[in-house]
Amino acid sequence: MTSFWQLIFSALPRWEWLALAWYFFCWIGYARFAKRRSMVQPSLLAEGNRERRLWMIQSTRRDVRVIDAIVVQNLSTSPSFFASTTLLIVGGLLALLGSSEQTSALVAELPFAVRTSRLVLDLKLLLLTGVFVYAFFRFTWSLRQYSLGALLVAAAPAHDEFDRLAEADRERFADRAGGVMGLAAESHNDGLRAYYFAFAAAAWLVSPIAFALGSAGVVWVLFMREFHSEALALMRR
Repeated sequence: MTSFWQLIFSALPRWEWLALAWYFFCWIGYARFAKRRSMVQPSLLAEGNRERRLWMIQSTRRDVRVIDAIVVQNLSTSPSFFASTTLLIVGGLLALLGSSEQTSALVAELPFAVRTSRLVLDLKLLLLTGVFVYAFFRFTWSLRQYSLGALLVAAAPAHDEFDRLAEADRERFADRAGGVMGLAAESHNDGLRAYYFAFAAAAWLVSPIAFALGSAGVVWVLFMREFHSEALALMRR
């Protein structure tokens, strides 16, 4: 076992390990930064969650909640599509791992690509596979949470019963149902974020410099879209 790990650590030069550490620092660090920043400056996800709570309040005032069921179904379509697509991508990456000789020859033909051994190429493909496996779990969890949100909407009392209850009961339902919908959206957002960082991981096939620059570039794109996009400005009006 010791010789295996020694082989792994000796397979990559120091700057490759530094680029890999920078990649995970960017991903994990930005996820934590975005969560804390949204408490001070609302993000696109936070504004969406606010609208989801208002949506649940409005659903308590509707006699027929067909439109709410349609909206939940449409929202769950996106993580369902990405989960199916991610499975195909994982299958393709596993096929590449099974034919590493041909894959190594193909990567070697890429312009500006750094020549690496088969072991190093397998490590890079394993990183990409791990990223998409994580994305798959987040998308499927988002699907399940949307199903729970649909159950809450379906089990909600009729609008006239809400009218007879105290306003606190309406607010409590909006917190529960809107919170579950928000968690589903957050899981979906995590899966999409993994897709962004998968592009940065793919840059590792070219060079560690492209890998590090791609990681930083993904953080910049995510930050601008979540905190300084035109869509966010319109939602905050």
